[in-house]
Amino acid sequence: MRLTRAALTVAATALAPALLLTGPAFAAGKASPSTALSTAPAADGSGTPVGEMSDDDLRIAILRILADEDSGRRVVREANEALDIGTTEAMRYFLETGYPLAQAEDDQVALFRILADPDSGKRVTKEINQLLDSGAPQDIRQWLETSYRLAQAEDDRVALFRILARPDISEALRAAVGEAIDGTPEEMRYFLEYGQYEVDA
Repeated sequence: MRLTRAALTVAATALAPALLLTGPAFAAGKASPSTALSTAPAADGSGTPVGEMSDDDLRIAILRILADEDSGRRVVREANEALDIGTTEAMRYFLETGYPLAQAEDDQVALFRILADPDSGKRVTKEINQLLDSGAPQDIRQWLETSYRLAQAEDDRVALFRILARPDISEALRAAVGEAIDGTPEEMRYFLEYGQYEVDA
């Protein structure tokens, strides 16, 4: 299985520029991909069940998915196909069944892309491998939306302490690292990517 995973990781890396990663924004408001989207958002935001939506409401619900910058490649493709067919049945099928399945596939691609990132730390890598071994689609979606941020923060904190352990660290950098460690996960990530190189500049 590891060989297969390695191959998929390489493929995901090659496709990365063409994919919309479900990244830190993490598709806020989407339903779990393992659950039929029986209450897709209506045009008026009332949560009307898909089976009760008019054709216009169905189109608007799909267009909202397309407008979401976190929608992945398969979601976008199948949403456009549903709109191109244009029948009530095709649009309802996409919202109730096709969308959750497409989201699950895009989420798997997102995991492989993160796994292929050389900056992904031990906890992130460990949790992704656990998800790929046994995770249900809803577990993967939840991880991308919430747990990825926390796992990344733990790995970033370890990286910051490694900087502190350098024998040649300057006092200015030591102080900046201390502030970053006390900050939010986003602040730690920013410091590791950019901030540390601005100290003593």
